[in-house]
Amino acid sequence: MSHAMAWVMSGRTKGTLAGAALLLGGAYLGGSGLARASQAGPQITYEEHIAPLLSDRCAMCHHPDGSAPFSLMTYDDAKRHARQIATVTRSRFMPPWKVDPGDGPFIGQHPLSDAEIDLVERWVEQGAPGTSVEATSRGGETGAGPIPPRGWTTGWQLGTPDLVVSLTEPYRLAGEGSDVFRIFVLPIPVDRERYVRGLEFRPGNPKVVHHANIRVDRTPASRALDEADPGPGYTGLIARSAGYPDGHFLGWTPGQVAPLVPEDLSWRLAPGTDLVVEIHMQPSGKQEVVQPSVGFYFGDRPPTRTPAMLRLGRQTIDIPAGERHYTITDSYVLPVDVQVLALQPHAHYRLREALGEAKLPDGTLKQLLRIKDWDFRWQHVYRYVAPLELPRGTTLSMRYTYDNSPDNPRNPEHPPKRARWGQRSADEMGDLWIQTLTRSQADLVALETQFRRKVVAEDVHGYEMEIARHPDDVGLRDTAAMLYLELGRAEPAVEHFRRSLALKGKSAPAHYNLGTALTLARQLDEAVYEYQRAIAIDPNYANAHNNLGNVFLAQGRVDEAIREFREVVRLQPDSPSAKANLAAALQRKAPL
Repeated sequence: MSHAMAWVMSGRTKGTLAGAALLLGGAYLGGSGLARASQAGPQITYEEHIAPLLSDRCAMCHHPDGSAPFSLMTYDDAKRHARQIATVTRSRFMPPWKVDPGDGPFIGQHPLSDAEIDLVERWVEQGAPGTSVEATSRGGETGAGPIPPRGWTTGWQLGTPDLVVSLTEPYRLAGEGSDVFRIFVLPIPVDRERYVRGLEFRPGNPKVVHHANIRVDRTPASRALDEADPGPGYTGLIARSAGYPDGHFLGWTPGQVAPLVPEDLSWRLAPGTDLVVEIHMQPSGKQEVVQPSVGFYFGDRPPTRTPAMLRLGRQTIDIPAGERHYTITDSYVLPVDVQVLALQPHAHYRLREALGEAKLPDGTLKQLLRIKDWDFRWQHVYRYVAPLELPRGTTLSMRYTYDNSPDNPRNPEHPPKRARWGQRSADEMGDLWIQTLTRSQADLVALETQFRRKVVAEDVHGYEMEIARHPDDVGLRDTAAMLYLELGRAEPAVEHFRRSLALKGKSAPAHYNLGTALTLARQLDEAVYEYQRAIAIDPNYANAHNNLGNVFLAQGRVDEAIREFREVVRLQPDSPSAKANLAAALQRKAPL
């Protein structure tokens, strides 16, 4: 991950520079508070005191070929960066752990304590010794050569994968320019249903890969987008058909490897599924090769429990340039008892504070997480050590506060510009994902059914934002129209399908889609025309014949309906629904 940091010019903070080496590996940047540390007291050594800390808190990124720009696996490495280590640990810039210490407890939640930070400073003030004086007198050589690393492996952290999929053709990232978001589609070669307990992402070039969002797509939609774009991957939005599998988080940030889930919580991987990986890359100044790979870990038994993924957030974000305190809020009342398994906040550069809470039915307020100094570079999934029990009637809420002023050192625009919702890094987002587990399958269905409408109602705002930027994108318009239909709002669906048809030209599916929306809007004469146009282009379009027959029935044109249903039966002789529709029409025709 690239660790962008504020730099100093003329006494004020401006801009960002990419590369963690600028903080730890570059010149020493000012006072570190080391004057507070005393040289008095017992000797602090690398071998006894500092190596265990670095191995436990830093080595997951700072190892050879790791995501950090240099290793801290040996004494020489640590001594070379000793004063910088003291600086960044005292400021708590490193190791990164953004949520309040009282939240959770979460897996991997072990930021440095004040006492450990003091220990590092005392070590530096004592000259960063490698071993004790006594050890040296017994033959040890202080500072001479590496002290063995403490158990870190540079291979697969979860063990040897059962399956590895890789990008077959490497992507070449240009040396200059702005951040790059590229979506890669990796076919998963399984010939039967498998049960996934976890996956591990390897970025292929950790120096430039910032983070990865991972989804699965059981349809050909993502593959088609990839094939339409020359070169590996494509630029744009993740297809709506690509999502989290069975309520499980997938993704990668440096230093994080999700633990394997129990077999009863695995997720199903069907043949023909594609892995969809959106990678955020930051140019390094020279052309870089990026070739990610993903290791899969399978279980032997099918899952018996399925989590539900809830998303709080707003897609109506519209932050004026210069606005220092722009706030969004969202909430949801749980209709069933749940256990919260994990949380993932998400936003881009302008967010300053993220807050998630749960208000229990008795009025008790439980803070889920609070990040007082949001940093786009550190977007972790926070997994509870033990599930958090929340009863039915609990209100889940989030409040995010943004700073789009020139005083925000992480603002990507100088001078600031209006920032609206969008998936590109120059835009803004604001989500709090909550992974939950219900007590029963019936509760799961109830929760997902109710929450689905909330999600769709918010998603249409996001699609309208994107359509305003790209009015001729037929994929955006078709998806927005389908969402409107799901909400029972036929009129805006009709308008989007009309525009899509105008852009596509001669297209049987486009006429069919418009006919469907017109049918639901009760504009039946126009619907008949659109279905007939679809059939004229493709006489074997069974669905168009079927829908046209239904419209004819609604208009009392029974003979014409029978003709259409007979054609559906001819085209789909094994379809029970086609035969049932024809039988119903013939019954209406029969004399009483």
